[in-house]
Amino acid sequence: MAGHSQFKNIMHRKGRQDSVRSKMFSKLAREITVAAKAGLPDPTMNARLRLAIQNAKAQSMPKDNIDRAIKKASGADTENYDEVRYEGYGPGGTAIIVEALTDNRNRTASNVRSIFTKAGGALGETGSVSFSFDHVGEITYKLSAGDADKVMEAAIEAGADDVETDEEGHYITTAFEALGEVAKALEASLGEADTVKAVWRAQNNVPVDEERAQSLLKMIDSLEDDDDVQNVYSNFEVSEEVLAKLSA
Repeated sequence: MAGHSQFKNIMHRKGRQDSVRSKMFSKLAREITVAAKAGLPDPTMNARLRLAIQNAKAQSMPKDNIDRAIKKASGADTENYDEVRYEGYGPGGTAIIVEALTDNRNRTASNVRSIFTKAGGALGETGSVSFSFDHVGEITYKLSAGDADKVMEAAIEAGADDVETDEEGHYITTAFEALGEVAKALEASLGEADTVKAVWRAQNNVPVDEERAQSLLKMIDSLEDDDDVQNVYSNFEVSEEVLAKLSA
């Protein structure tokens, strides 16, 4: 869990600029449009759309933006987005998984490959690193949802696999297949979650020094800056001292 937690903390401490927030909204909107197009445009009848809207609300995305993204799905001129996963290695032999939604596979593959190459990494075949990750469901709650014991009890009753609580909030892990069911049960006991999503969680983390950690974060920033990239996951681990320096 160290790589997951530390990366999350680094990103939080680095802060989010307005331009990054705008880009985040466009990515959330793309996921909403794809979800609405894949099923019904009604979130009560479309689980993926319901989760996409919930995650957008958690990032304070305006209701008008959400409504526009849903309506866009029914438009005749809507782009067709493909879900693509890229896998490869970054600095220090770290494994990296990139999830994208793209209307042009060649453009996205070229951009992602270029970022890997510039960082001294290498793009691999699908499955080249994902075997060392678990594809699981992650449900997050703010600390205001209750103390660690209350959340742990609710999570166990809902059928979750694990709970981690830190100064940022509660992180509940479920089997990928049980994500929707567990989220629904938790909503009944804890209220609406902050985020509900599928994530790639590393089975083992790779320790990296300050220089490699800096290169890795720069590489991940470049990947996340790409309009087509939705999520980036890695298995790196850094010491608290290096973490403090990078987060300054």
